Amino acid sequence: MNGIFFAIVLIAFGVAGFRQIFWAPPTATEAAATSTSVLSPMELLAKAMIDSAEASVTLAIGLVGVMALFLGLMKVAEKGGLLVIIARLVRPLMQKLFPDVPPDHPAMGAMILNMSANALGLGNAATPFGIRAMQELDKLNTAKGTASNAMVLFLAINTSSVTLLPTGVIALRAAAGSQDPAGIVPTTLFATICSTTIAIIVAKLCQRYWFDDTKISPDQGEPDQIVPGLEKFDSDSPASSPKKLDTSDADKPYAAWISYNVLFGIVALIPITVLFGHQIAPWIIPGLMVSLLGFGVVRRVRVYEAFVEGAKEGFLVALRIIPYLVAILVAVGMFRSSGAMNLLISPLSVFTTPVGMPAEALPMALLRPLSGSGAYGILASLINDPAIGPDSYTGYLISTLQGSTETTFYVLAVYFGAVQVRRIRHALIAGLSADFAGIVGAVVAVSFLLS
Repeated sequence: MNGIFFAIVLIAFGVAGFRQIFWAPPTATEAAATSTSVLSPMELLAKAMIDSAEASVTLAIGLVGVMALFLGLMKVAEKGGLLVIIARLVRPLMQKLFPDVPPDHPAMGAMILNMSANALGLGNAATPFGIRAMQELDKLNTAKGTASNAMVLFLAINTSSVTLLPTGVIALRAAAGSQDPAGIVPTTLFATICSTTIAIIVAKLCQRYWFDDTKISPDQGEPDQIVPGLEKFDSDSPASSPKKLDTSDADKPYAAWISYNVLFGIVALIPITVLFGHQIAPWIIPGLMVSLLGFGVVRRVRVYEAFVEGAKEGFLVALRIIPYLVAILVAVGMFRSSGAMNLLISPLSVFTTPVGMPAEALPMALLRPLSGSGAYGILASLINDPAIGPDSYTGYLISTLQGSTETTFYVLAVYFGAVQVRRIRHALIAGLSADFAGIVGAVVAVSFLLS
């Protein structure tokens, strides 16, 4: 991330500096006509830096509650043994994808819950599960500070994740007056299947041919150099230690036919989401809470105490990632405000428009891997534009892009930041490859649907 971070900042500074040199202040008449203060390019850049830094902390504070809620629910599920049950069900598939992760390890269950939340389009609800998975994977990592193969593959799948129900986008389309808010469910499903397939292939290929720097002696001590009192909260918490989790039956997998029938049942939900996606969406998060707490009650877990214990971890994790959010969001804000983003869009639109990517949708495709909030803002502005609307080709395309691609840089910064991984190896290549495949899949799916 060092080179990427510096490159984004340097390009933004260079573009803003070039514009500043040739910038001419508006006349008094022009300034009066605009009725707003006109800032120079460098002033805009400085303002974007401050605004982005403030927004990153606001975002982290907003995540505190979400982290506490869902890590609390996950703790109830963990103490009730749900992670072991799920791990046993999907063991055949997950063992093939993650041969380095023991099937009875808590990382397996956390990864599965993260993928499940992403599949249902739960957005931030998947983040606590993903961070917990990274923490558990880091316990298996022999080279602290360097991403393991399992970490890279998990994040590649996370950034591409097959999505059955893009709930947030459906809600936004409904608010914009779409005649069929859930119409993007099949296009999003197709695009995410493409992106996930490519993510796995690229991650596996890079894993084979990439220099294996996990053998390098790790930097001892640095991962613990964080906020005092937070550095070992996950390992000191009794419930977060693998030794405290009852995994006595995890090494007894269900019969293969049971696992594959469960997977077939999940696939069978696809037509249901296509037909009833809009009606199902409001039930997902409340249903998740009732289901996990109910499971804990049935398994005789003291659900309140377990929930509070997990919520404490969520609070600490949210504080832990603030520096990483500040770094990446400030860099992205500089890139946008400097005009560098527009310099990319103008020449690229000449080539992308003929293949189904109009100029109006190009900022969305370029910004989505960099900034989720920025891409969400573009989506909201375009589908509420009377000239475009939610049900036009462009409206369907940008809605599908929002639901089928991930904020790759954000995911890498937050997830790797949570475990202090600095050498990300081929994670960025796999993530961006998945993003590109998702964009191509979205164009193909929407073109076919509206042809």
